[in-house]
Amino acid sequence: MSSKLIVLLVVFSLQCLLALASDPDPVQDFCIPNPKYGAIRTARFTILSCKNSSEATTDDFVFSGMKTAGNFSETGLATIPVNPANFPGLNTLGMSFVRADLKVGAINPPHFHPRATEITHVVQGSVYLGFVDSNNRVYARVLEQGEVMVFPRGLVHFQMNVGDEPATVFGSFNSQNPGNQKIPAAIFGSGIDDKLLEKAFGLSPKQIEMMRRRFDPKRLS
Repeated sequence: MSSKLIVLLVVFSLQCLLALASDPDPVQDFCIPNPKYGAIRTARFTILSCKNSSEATTDDFVFSGMKTAGNFSETGLATIPVNPANFPGLNTLGMSFVRADLKVGAINPPHFHPRATEITHVVQGSVYLGFVDSNNRVYARVLEQGEVMVFPRGLVHFQMNVGDEPATVFGSFNSQNPGNQKIPAAIFGSGIDDKLLEKAFGLSPKQIEMMRRRFDPKRLS
């Protein structure tokens, strides 16, 4: 096999890997989901039927649901995720975003997005935020209003309001379905065997049960 052919095969393989690592490219200007038809689920994507382009309106490309904060949880965090489910114009464009509001001292606990890189913009307040790489090195600092930080795809990241007033951040993703796995809930709320958790974290059965009650929604009832 010639060296040129080997190089071409390597380049082609890398291009295929890059293509598989992101949302598929759109094959038309836009695709406004048609509510009359259901979705087709594949191994990696949910395919929504499109309206005829002549039926699209300006309202399909405008979202007004982020003017105020969402509903706050007991931890002081409120989020408004925006994706094709509530903003039809985003469908097939490979992006989504979220507004997050944090009361004083509130946190957005460690979590990661398996399908997207995130860019976070501090709209208001002082927020300690950062991420941890695959060598367990943390990259974190306090950001003030107007500053931006990027969280690479699939890496654990976090946020905490360290100011003396409520904080607001805006996150943008390069996937219309980035996914969101919160580390505490994934570990203690997913049904992993208690014995494994006891050995992994050096916790007693009583402590494991306490964590289960806190992070497993099925045990809260």
